[in-house]
Amino acid sequence: MNNLTILVIDDERNLIRSIRFALMDQHIEVLGAATAREGLELARTSLPDVILLDLGLPDMSGLELLPQLRQTLTDIPVIMISAHGDTRAAVRAVKEGALDYITKPFEWDELVMLIRRSSERSHMARELSFHRRRHEHTHRLVGNSPQMEQLRQTLELIGRSSGKTMLITGPSGTGKALVARSLHDVRFTDAPFIEINCAALPEQLIEAELFGAERGAYTGATQHRNGLIALADGGTLFLDEIGELPLPLQAKLLSFLENRSYRPIGGSREIQADVVVMAATNRDLKAEVTQGNFRSDLYYRLNILPIHAPPLAARGDDITQLIHHFSHQFARQEGCEPPRWSSDTLRLLRAYAWPGNVRELRNLVERITILHAGQDISPEYLPSEYLDSTNAPAVTSSYSEAIEDKERRLILEALQETDGHKGLAAERLGISRHALKRRIQRLGL
Repeated sequence: MNNLTILVIDDERNLIRSIRFALMDQHIEVLGAATAREGLELARTSLPDVILLDLGLPDMSGLELLPQLRQTLTDIPVIMISAHGDTRAAVRAVKEGALDYITKPFEWDELVMLIRRSSERSHMARELSFHRRRHEHTHRLVGNSPQMEQLRQTLELIGRSSGKTMLITGPSGTGKALVARSLHDVRFTDAPFIEINCAALPEQLIEAELFGAERGAYTGATQHRNGLIALADGGTLFLDEIGELPLPLQAKLLSFLENRSYRPIGGSREIQADVVVMAATNRDLKAEVTQGNFRSDLYYRLNILPIHAPPLAARGDDITQLIHHFSHQFARQEGCEPPRWSSDTLRLLRAYAWPGNVRELRNLVERITILHAGQDISPEYLPSEYLDSTNAPAVTSSYSEAIEDKERRLILEALQETDGHKGLAAERLGISRHALKRRIQRLGL
């Protein structure tokens, strides 16, 4: 393993210089600190591969510094440096978290071997930790179909990468937010996950929500306000329904993605933010680009690492697995026995096309669990639309048309119930007036 960086925390500066000179031709960079305070700060900022820590330091002992290093830098191995007569203290340090110890004066070959062995063990531990976290978090994505296995593999590859921009696509109800959260948890152990639904806020508020605003920047801005990008610094910003983002804000988002800096409303300086941006949409953004509703440059900037959440009807036996998963989940939530699904009922549900995808299935299982806890669920317990699978829309090129037909009907019903009042209709549908207007234009209503 080449190009390692080690940190030597020792008040003997001549020793640090000797180590640096001896390891020069081993492709090992040596950093040095003469005090515990300096060493702790340098360890946090440089994140070395290995730390060599002397037992005797001027401001505190190595045994006192060790727990502070282990608390904040758990993956970095620490090798204690002891003098003759300090072996007992070095052994105690190993019991308290140091990986190994070496006694002065030491042979350079012995030191190189110990550094490389410690670094390799640390690397293997981080790999194991990564795979354990990946399994822990991606198991939330229920199902063993080829589509779900492919999705897990994609999340693993992206989780390993340094990429910071992802686009999650798929029909409504397929769990795109869950995919985003799973990917975040694979990549980060303790970092913010900030979510915003671009269709849920009025156009004039989205910019302030994202980028923040200075006091007096607009009417009602009585104090400085941090935006969601600032809150997500060091973690993930998830932009759901990115296709609903107004064109002027698309340009500002593109600028942020290009250099990871932004300017709050009314601000005079650029602010840097280290943020992973995940966007999600159920719309065909290529078609939106053609129609002039979405910027082509933003689309290609977002689509660097594409992730697709497959429709439920294409996932085969995952339907049965999801039914049992949600049954036990809601039974625990309600404090009751889960319903027992008959083979005929499961056969009907597997044949259904699920236009609402996993969200629709989850809602059905919740309803059945609450109303028929612990009972045998035969087909007559199902709502009528699930009984005749021949009436369900086919999973072909007409699938998206079926979704649009359902969306069109819901919008028309809301407008009729509110006598054509778009604001009230949008409120009834749970979306912003701007989002409703975009949908009306797209559907040709």
